[in-house]
Amino acid sequence: MIRTTTHRPLARRVRFAALATAFAGVALVAAPQAAFASAQGWGGTLRPGEQHCLTASDYAYYQVRADGQATASGARFKVLRNGSVVFGTPSGTIAGFAYEGRSSYGTFAGPGSYTVCATNNNATRTLVNLHIFTDADLPY
Repeated sequence: MIRTTTHRPLARRVRFAALATAFAGVALVAAPQAAFASAQGWGGTLRPGEQHCLTASDYAYYQVRADGQATASGARFKVLRNGSVVFGTPSGTIAGFAYEGRSSYGTFAGPGSYTVCATNNNATRTLVNLHIFTDADLPY
């Protein structure tokens, strides 16, 4: 009796190992970027009439980005520089916003301490997430 062997199981294992290695390589390349882009953030529930503000720990010299999201009926958002409003969402509430001030775009309000705030002006609770980046902490 002649016995024949096939190399398909070995070929599958080789392909699987190559795919797993490629996936691990992509994960390693992405990991430093994700760690570098760690924003200051806050997430929590705001009761009706409640406001929460998040101040960047680093002074902004040439750029800032702030964003926020809210569930339910939304929230009202604003960005402050040294205590003065530089951006505010229109009256009423919205589900999300993003503000970018960059020297390279001519939209930077100037060096200073930046704060992002969310206010719940609704009759029900809303879950809010806030993030703020300054200068080198911007992910892009």
